[in-house]
Amino acid sequence: MADLIYEVKDHLARITLNRPKQLNCFSEEMIHLWTQALEDIRDRDDIYAVLLSGNGKAFCAGGDVKAMAAGDGFFESHEDISSTALARKNSLWKGIQRIPLILEEIDRPVIAKIHGPAVGAGLDMALMCDVRIASESATLSESYFNAGIVPGDGGAYFLPRLVGRDKALDLFWTTKVLKGAEAERIGLVTLCVPDDELDDYVEAYMQKLLEAPQQAMRLTKRAIYQSEQSTLRASLDLVSSFMGIVTELDDYRTRTAALAEKLNKNHHKNTPSQ
Repeated sequence: MADLIYEVKDHLARITLNRPKQLNCFSEEMIHLWTQALEDIRDRDDIYAVLLSGNGKAFCAGGDVKAMAAGDGFFESHEDISSTALARKNSLWKGIQRIPLILEEIDRPVIAKIHGPAVGAGLDMALMCDVRIASESATLSESYFNAGIVPGDGGAYFLPRLVGRDKALDLFWTTKVLKGAEAERIGLVTLCVPDDELDDYVEAYMQKLLEAPQQAMRLTKRAIYQSEQSTLRASLDLVSSFMGIVTELDDYRTRTAALAEKLNKNHHKNTPSQ
């Protein structure tokens, strides 16, 4: 079996990390397949939403420490880690760092379903997603210092934007482990649900996204992400353009007509008869 499974059905793309015996630690094959899957999603119009999850007992335990010690893991090959600092830098750029850069180009919702360990770069892969839904027993940790390394995949960019600068530094410096509820409380994950409800909850969540007005959802994601790096005036200018676009679409006409009909029915229902 491949180290990563990518499948598309009924407008939903599923990316499943598939090294369960290694707690879904990264491999060179996994990173390449992940990149290819994201490029395919980016370039297709028939995919409405993306779900990222892990097979087995973990979401993703990050870099394979044993492989890293042997000269693999985050890096492309033994030669990359055993030669020069520049080779190691370029290896990250050509490998795992492609994932957040391609994700930035995807305007569909990307949801992470987290169970078991989500550690180091494995946690950071979830932070790159738009929404993170975790089980109560999930264990989340920025564990880079345990291996004497820095967050080389984008964690230093994403984490402070979610939890704040001081909490991000605390998580990196102490390598503390959080359970799902605490992770939700500080904003590390979006939602925490009981373990036995995780699968059903996420499937229902994805179904709601598939039934949403697709173009409005994509443009809203663009507006939110772009507003983080723009002024209020620029954000309002952008979203007024988006409003002009979506109000020309069939989704707008059919949904507003349905709402108007519902309001009329409720009005007649609540109006006392003469």
